[in-house]
Order: sequence, then C-alpha cells, then structure tokens
Amino acid sequence: MMWTYGGILAPLVISLAATSGGSALDAHSLHNAQGVNLWKLGQRIAGMVTNLKQGHHSGAPARVDAPQSPLIAPTPSKFSVQTFTQPLDHFYNTTDATFQQRFWVNTRHYKPRPGAPVIVIDGGETSGEDRLPFLDTGIADILARATGGIGVVLEHRYYGGSVGVRNFSTDALRWLNNEQALEDSANFMRNVKFEDIDEDLTAPNTPWIYYGGSYAGARAAHMRVLYPDLVFGAIASSAVTHAVLTNWEYMDVIRLAADPKCSSNLVNTITTIDSLLKFSPLRGRLKKLFGLSELESDKDFVSVLTYPLASWQDRNWDPAVGSTTFDQFCATLNGDTPTLKDTARTVLLPGGLKVNVALLNYAKWIRENVVALCPPDAGLTMEDCFGTNDDSRYQVTDLGQEWRLWVFQYCTQWGYLTTAPPGGTPTIISRLLDIDYEHKICVQAFPSGEHYKVPPLPNVTAVNALGDYRIAADRLAFIDGEVDPWRPYTPHSTYGGAVERDDTLLRPFKIIPGGIHHWDENGLRVGEKEPREIRQIHDEMVEFVKAWLEDWEGPVVRQSYDSPDT
Repeated sequence: MMWTYGGILAPLVISLAATSGGSALDAHSLHNAQGVNLWKLGQRIAGMVTNLKQGHHSGAPARVDAPQSPLIAPTPSKFSVQTFTQPLDHFYNTTDATFQQRFWVNTRHYKPRPGAPVIVIDGGETSGEDRLPFLDTGIADILARATGGIGVVLEHRYYGGSVGVRNFSTDALRWLNNEQALEDSANFMRNVKFEDIDEDLTAPNTPWIYYGGSYAGARAAHMRVLYPDLVFGAIASSAVTHAVLTNWEYMDVIRLAADPKCSSNLVNTITTIDSLLKFSPLRGRLKKLFGLSELESDKDFVSVLTYPLASWQDRNWDPAVGSTTFDQFCATLNGDTPTLKDTARTVLLPGGLKVNVALLNYAKWIRENVVALCPPDAGLTMEDCFGTNDDSRYQVTDLGQEWRLWVFQYCTQWGYLTTAPPGGTPTIISRLLDIDYEHKICVQAFPSGEHYKVPPLPNVTAVNALGDYRIAADRLAFIDGEVDPWRPYTPHSTYGGAVERDDTLLRPFKIIPGGIHHWDENGLRVGEKEPREIRQIHDEMVEFVKAWLEDWEGPVVRQSYDSPDT
C-alpha cells in the first residue's frame, strides 16, 4: 500500500523534500516572514521523509517535530572535520566564552615549499558541510591543484557546528555580525595548525587566497581590504558589497532575463491580481482559485505567489547541482505542459471572475506545488502554513531554528528586503509587497533582549563603509554572473552606483556570460566536461592566481636593532 500524507503520494513528498534544501523552501529565498514559513514547511517535509524511511506508514506523519536527518544519507566526507578555538567576542569583553569553529582541509595536491598557498573558502551563511563539494571538485580543488597548495573550508560562526551559544535569542545572537566574523577568519589565519602538516602555514608567512560567494563574496573583499597583511589575494564571487534596505532590482533582473513569454505572462498576471484584489467581491474568488481562500491577508497571499521566482538564482550550469523549478514554473505558466495553451485568452469563471489563461496556469502551479504542502487532513490550515500575523510563531529560539541566523543578519546589517519596483517599472511581484510587510519579521522574531536591541532598520552603513560598490585592491578579483539577480548589489551593477573597471591580472573584473549566482564555485572532476564559459572562467582564475603568487616575496624578516654589539 502506497503511504500518503494529506493525499500526496509518498514519492511526490520525497521529490519535494529533495529540492527543499536549496530552493524556495529556504529561509534565504524570501527575505520576509513568508520565507520563514517556507523554511518550516521544508523542515516538515524532511521530517515526513525521515519518518517514512523509519517505517511510519500511517496516514499522518509521526514525530514531525523531531530533529531532522538528511533526506539522503550523505556520502562519507573525504575530509575530516577539524576545529579551532575562537572567542565569541573578539573586541568588547562582553563575555569570555569561546566556541569551536569547524574547518576541513584538502591536502591531496599539497607540495611543501615556501610560497605554497592556502586556498580558503569562506563558509558563509550555511553549514560548512554544504561547501565541501567545492573543496573536492570545485574552486578550492581547482586552484590547489594548479598551485600545489591546500584547500580549506572555514565554517562561519553560528552556522553548522560552529555554535557557541545555548539558543538563538536576540541576546544570544548579538555576536553574529560582520565585524566579529571577519576577525574569526583573521585569527584563524594567524594561528591555525593543520593536522598532519609539519610546516607553519599561518599568515602572513604563507600566501592565503581567500574565496567567497554571495554574502561570503562580500566578506572575501572585506578581508582583503581590512587585513591586507594576512590575505595575499581574494576572489569575491557574486559579492554583495552594497547593502541596501530594499532590493527591488533582484526581481527586475529576473523579469529582464527570463524567457520573454514567461516574463510577459508574469507581468500581466500580477497586474491582474493586484487589480482584482482591490474589489472585495472578487478577492475571495481569486484566492480560492489558487487554493488559498482561507488566507486572510492579501499581502500573505501575494507573497506566496513569489515562491517559484526565487528559484531563478538556484539554476546552475551543472544539472546535478542546479534547480529546474523556475523552468518548470515557466513551462506551466506559458502552457508548454499539459495545461491550457493560449495564455492571452480571457476566461469567465463562475461568480464573475474574468482572468486570462496564464493566471489559471499560475494558480494551478501554486495549488500543486505550494498549497499541496499544507494538506488540511494533516491538521494544518492555510493560516498555519502561510499566515504571518502570529508573532509567537517566530519567537521560538532553540538551536533548531536555524532560519533565525541569516534573518538576524539581514535585519541588523544587510537589508535586501524585496519589494516591488518603483511605479512605472513593470513588476513580476505584487505592488502590495512593501517595506513594512517585508521588514515585520525583524520585529516579530527579535524582541529586545536584556543586552541587545535590533535596530529599527538594518544598519547597512556598517557594510557600505567598507567600500560599497567601489571597493578595490590589488589582488582582489570580482567575478559575477551576467544574469545574477544579486548583480545589482555587486561592483558589476548596471543599476547605478558602480563604475566601469578594466579587467587585469592584478585586479580581475569578470562576467560569466549567461551566468547566475557564483557559477565559478562548483566544478567537475574532469574539467574538460564543463561548459565552455565555465572552463574559461576557471582557466582565467588559475591564470591570475598563479600571476599573483609570482609576486610572493616570502615572510618579512625583521632585523633586531637592540643587540649590545651594535
């Protein structure tokens, strides 16, 4: 007998769960309370799959609130975890607590000699274990192989297993900021001792090349300008060096880069939805069409509709890594799958609701791919799954609430609250999504603590003061994807603020044609099998890193002048 959950066949649940970690069921996808709701749904699905594997074949899942295990048992790591002791507070003596920062090392290409580099990947806002593929076949391995160096993944404080607090309350998160995390990296570089390596590979006695993508890409740039004595070179991929309160440009990049038919259908459909929501007699009928008639708030309703759009950034040149969610959504919207074909044709529905076929297709996709994750026979209501007005739902602070980490960071320093664009610019998300709605999670999730209070709005100045769009240094490379929705917040922005730069060996400044989010970070075991544009960027990265290392002069030997014989 096939096990079902809320009428969903178990294989479908497994399929949905398999995509939940890196796509739209992720707190990083939507910077608002709805993003947290989707993260929680992802965790629930993961629990269902775990229970299924453990033999719970009843109609309702057992232990859905139990700690979650991976959906698919991970391949045993080729790299053993090591730890480095870090102070929780480097600067202000607010605590003498420490934590164990995790890291992993690839020595397969290491050739001991003066000048053999350390290639370190900043783990960024996720578990360091998620970066291990880049240590094995990705950019750390590519550069280590080309230079005879070692590769390292350094996990970010508070993420994965690098946790030094008992909960994720507002007070406990007060040491989670860019300043403290940058000093973690610097302290590590100055003092680390790698297992099974006799040589002293600390900085500045060894050339360290610091790599990061996205948020970690900005950190790579920050490390190069703030710690030039330690970081010999840095590669900032998709580096969001410009923090901003609202990032309407994110969705605008998708609008302009997506298939024109899909983009046009999105714009027209969202315009229709916004118009219909203004008329009370039609509001309920519209929501019912999407399977969301029980959802009280119009803003909650339209925020659910953004679910498939954030999956644009999860596309990747390697189909084994990337998500196809956005392409599947567009195929449904356009009628390229077994749905109604003529998307411009208007249909009059019972109750006087007049919509085009694209809107019907949109509604079908949401019902089947989002609403289906919240089955009523599992004891869930639409408000339980997609409502955002109950503050208490966002105030659980145990260590399992990992969504709180990046949300705290964007609420305090980074921003990126995704709102609709200014009037006059076409939009693929509802104009109801304003800063008040997007920001309210910051108030809901982080009430003032005894020792720390979240600022009224993110303090983006703390980030932008480090260089913003114009951050630059010798041996600091910027690499961006041509159609990355995060490109407007990098030095390659075309939305204003950035300046044209030359692409040189000393200051590389490169765009990956057709690329999206840090597409240079992953690679294949056999590089010749990579697409041409990926082989090219990897070759160019090897070229400029080798050129940098030719300038390495070794540690500075300081002569002492206090000898009694002088």
